[in-house]
Amino acid sequence: MNDAPQHRENLGLWLGLLGVIIFALTLPMTRLATGTADAPQLSPWFVTWARAALAGVLSAIYLLAVRAPWPSAAQRGPLYLSLAGNVIGYPLLLGWALRHVTASHAAVITALLPLATAAAAAWLMHQRARLGFWVFAALGSALVAVYSLLRAAQMGHGFGLTWADTLLLGAVVAASLGYVAGAQVTASLGAEKVISWVCVMALPITLPGAWLTWPEHAVVPVSWWGLMYVGVFSMWAGFFAWFRGLSLGGPLRVSQLQLLQPFITILTSVPLLGESLDAMTLGFALLVVLTVFMGRRTAGPRPPQQPLKETT
Repeated sequence: MNDAPQHRENLGLWLGLLGVIIFALTLPMTRLATGTADAPQLSPWFVTWARAALAGVLSAIYLLAVRAPWPSAAQRGPLYLSLAGNVIGYPLLLGWALRHVTASHAAVITALLPLATAAAAAWLMHQRARLGFWVFAALGSALVAVYSLLRAAQMGHGFGLTWADTLLLGAVVAASLGYVAGAQVTASLGAEKVISWVCVMALPITLPGAWLTWPEHAVVPVSWWGLMYVGVFSMWAGFFAWFRGLSLGGPLRVSQLQLLQPFITILTSVPLLGESLDAMTLGFALLVVLTVFMGRRTAGPRPPQQPLKETT
């Protein structure tokens, strides 16, 4: 009798995992698109505009197909904030940073995103969080800072935060603010329509931006494939799988799959970019993910005391 609900939950978990894998590949694919400081390919400006423009065109087709009504005036404010954070801020800062650090390195810093999103929700949506959440958020931030300092010293940059790490932290802040802004209108618009409207509303900026920053030099084919991936999947289709997975499997269960994301990024960067597995990077990634897990367990306000019930 319970086969249908169980099948629904399992489908939700698989869709959620698909979404996490798609997002985890964003970092190595972005690095393929932009190249490195020594061998630059597509400009981070062009990647930012072009990936959003590609997603915007696909979004327009989708919104027309489902006959979606225009967002109301009250909905447009959060959508524009999401646009600033998720369409412009995050990919641009990420693109510049990935010209100077490996995707595995960036995976450790961006592993803070779930905690940063929860903190932004507590701030912007006035959600009270337990003290334990803030303790683990501070601990996760401290771990990222220590990793950045050790990595900088290891690479001969001195014992201090590198410019690339500052950009990555800025990308985390931008994405978290964008996610919370989008969440404010998800209930009224529908999850898939939120990302689609954000991409469509950005088209007056992203289309001319892509045209004005179109590369004037030869670019290797793999960089164009990287751009196609982040435009079609990271910026658009991944959200469809992720949001649908959350809906079917339940946010509490499915959202925990995000803890796998930095490890998937690190592992896929080996065949895609030729990066090597680094014990220090894996170790710090594990520690940061641990703080995210513990922080999420204490993110919500303390529930009211209820009498104990027997479980069956």
